[in-house]
Amino acid sequence: MEQPRRITDSFPRRLRRRGAGRPPGRLKDKKDKKDKDQDKVQVKVRDCSRSPSQPAPDPALLEMLRRFDLSWEYGPCTGITRLQRWERAQELGLSPPGPIRDALLEHRDNPDVTYSLWHEYEL
Repeated sequence: MEQPRRITDSFPRRLRRRGAGRPPGRLKDKKDKKDKDQDKVQVKVRDCSRSPSQPAPDPALLEMLRRFDLSWEYGPCTGITRLQRWERAQELGLSPPGPIRDALLEHRDNPDVTYSLWHEYEL
């Protein structure tokens, strides 16, 4: 009895190449796999230092700004400051909240207020 043909039978067979730097017959160490998994978990964070003379902003203000960041009706907030996002939304006629702009202008020197939630992460 003849075996059924497979689609792969029409292609020529090739030998598999071994990875560079790995001798034949040697298995990868489990230790190397754990190190690679730990490298994947690490997130690149930008350094954004706040001057020591600046006091921490009010938690209610930070919560209001966080809600502004999470509100998608004003467009994306990555890669620009909160004030730039507010002005862009105003130009597009999306009527962003006025207290947000007032707070951003008042705390213009404070990076915790100026930048969005995701400013520390690389794009």
